[in-house]
Amino acid sequence: MNLSNVKLIVTDLDGTLLNSNHEVSDLFFELFSKIKKHNILFTAASGRPLYGIREKLGKIENDIIIVAENGGLAIKNGKTLLSTAMEENNLFMINELLNTLPEAHPVFCTRDKAFTTSNNPELLKLLAEFYKNYDTINSVNDIKEPVYKIAIYHEVSTEQFLYPHLKHLEENFKVKVSANHWVDISEMKANKGDAVELIQKEYNISYEETLVFGDYNNDLEMLKRAHFSYAMENAHPQVKETANFSTKSNNHFGVETILKQLLDLKENKLTTYSDS
Repeated sequence: MNLSNVKLIVTDLDGTLLNSNHEVSDLFFELFSKIKKHNILFTAASGRPLYGIREKLGKIENDIIIVAENGGLAIKNGKTLLSTAMEENNLFMINELLNTLPEAHPVFCTRDKAFTTSNNPELLKLLAEFYKNYDTINSVNDIKEPVYKIAIYHEVSTEQFLYPHLKHLEENFKVKVSANHWVDISEMKANKGDAVELIQKEYNISYEETLVFGDYNNDLEMLKRAHFSYAMENAHPQVKETANFSTKSNNHFGVETILKQLLDLKENKLTTYSDS
């Protein structure tokens, strides 16, 4: 299997394509223009909401597939490819459970806005970066739109203090520690792996022709959908165990390094063919 045969690139954002300042590098956009010329399909797959991904990749949003809310929603050129919202009864059941956990601060994520019943000051600071379109509400009953994901914040560590109380939900839901302070809950089919599989089938792209980058546990399913699966140097241990390859950290252009290798191979392949 050769990296030069890749037809689909999928990358997570936070901790992967974005640096620690939540920025996309100028180098990435330079490389993307070359990727586009080679007709390689590019997908940004994130736990961020649709509007949050558009904010980071607005320059190229019409040229890519956006997978938002950990795979709950997939969009290309304004067309919805995938939409897996939470069933209302599941939403209320999980909310009741969260109400028993005083250190859990939930954010209910819809297509165009996030809602929280918490007034935790640290959470509200983070919402300004990750969920800028948000409202504080008194009750989940105030939400009138489909909810794609519940993102739950803990001030110290979700993996240590919240996940043990939510792990039993994994029989029926996706429960993913998506960052140090966050754990996400969604319907079982709402995950990045199923979204990547749908894209592969839609565009007739194989496991061997797919390149994926990730850093946290909400990336595990999509890493399994690609032979060229890369864990960032800063990745969670489970991600490093799952991925077939590794690259440098998000602060040291780990994604861009592999994209440059891919493009060099593509160019060499074209040169070889033209010379033969």
